[in-house]
Amino acid sequence: MRFVLDVDVLVSGLLSPRGAPALLLERWLDGEFELIVSKLLLEELERTFALPKLRKRIPAEAAAGFVALLREVAEVAADPTDPPATRSKDAGDDYLIALAAREQAHLVSGDAHVLALEPAIPVLLPRAALDLLV
Repeated sequence: MRFVLDVDVLVSGLLSPRGAPALLLERWLDGEFELIVSKLLLEELERTFALPKLRKRIPAEAAAGFVALLREVAEVAADPTDPPATRSKDAGDDYLIALAAREQAHLVSGDAHVLALEPAIPVLLPRAALDLLV
């Protein structure tokens, strides 16, 4: 099974160690699914970690270490060059939709703009993604 985790899911996994996003990250590290990332996704994650509200909660060293782990262990796919067939109201999400479609991966997100695209594209909440792994 292959997943693309939206940045909000990745960040939530670090912020709440007992929530569904954190459990997803644990299951990935246990080898239960392939995590697909791209340069754009990693750059968005780094920008998000640099926000003052997150810097107070996630130390810079932990954020940098997490991004390094993703670069080393996740499958780093090329950034999509074509727009997705279905677009989000937030154009910044379109690369995730295109990445998941091209890589034949489930898109996992808690973002309302992305979730609103169901059923045009398959999008899972973190809890639903965990349920697929059972």
